[in-house]
Amino acid sequence: QVQLVESGGGLVQPGWSLRLSCVASGFTFSGYFMNWYRQAPGKGREFVAYISERGDYTSYADSVKGRFIISRDNVKNTVYLQINALKPDDTAVYSCNARRLPFDYWGQGTQVTVSS
Repeated sequence: QVQLVESGGGLVQPGWSLRLSCVASGFTFSGYFMNWYRQAPGKGREFVAYISERGDYTSYADSVKGRFIISRDNVKNTVYLQINALKPDDTAVYSCNARRLPFDYWGQGTQVTVSS
């Protein structure tokens, strides 16, 4: 059974940092590239970050470049998203995605709320 379980979200103040985790099971994690997406209230899903299967290539949405860092541990079957200098506009449900076409798996997401 394929599972992606995110954690690490919460209510934080502007300028704080968070590290989100996504633990995978039920498939060969090291064979999939991983993405983080987010969906803010009333908005569509937005791509945030990508990491290749071995972690040697990453890319980011312009809106988060320089503040977010994606990484992975293929021994722990986990992908991370380090979020720094959080802004209220970062408030969203953050979901991880595992993709190796035609397979495309999603987690349920973790809520990040940035408010003073």
